[in-house]
Amino acid sequence: MAFKRRTKVKPDFNMASMTDLVFLLLIFFMITSTLVSPNAIKVSLPQASSQVTTKTSLVVSITPELRFYIDALEVSREQLEQTLTAALISKAGSETVVSVNCDKSVPVEYLVQVMRICNNQKAKVVLATQPE
Repeated sequence: MAFKRRTKVKPDFNMASMTDLVFLLLIFFMITSTLVSPNAIKVSLPQASSQVTTKTSLVVSITPELRFYIDALEVSREQLEQTLTAALISKAGSETVVSVNCDKSVPVEYLVQVMRICNNQKAKVVLATQPE
């Protein structure tokens, strides 16, 4: 004797709950992405707990005695702009990143001068820091 089921099980999948879940996730990520505001100018302070590593193509150092060095070459303050511009032009083939090693006791105007020269040549500037 063959028994028939009165209710048949349909193997259908309802996508309504899945789309609700996707829309909720989409709304969540849209709201959280607007809360994160990136810094327009990334400047590291002399001491920092986190470090950013970049491929530096040029290193500018400023000592406490206000001596300027481009890589290992000492440059006077008067020759800084000419020498740094020439060095940046010679490395223009790649995306130039200038790492500035500036002592804490150096006045900010000297750091700004180096950053201005690099900005005129469209080079990125990174301020080197020591880990805490």
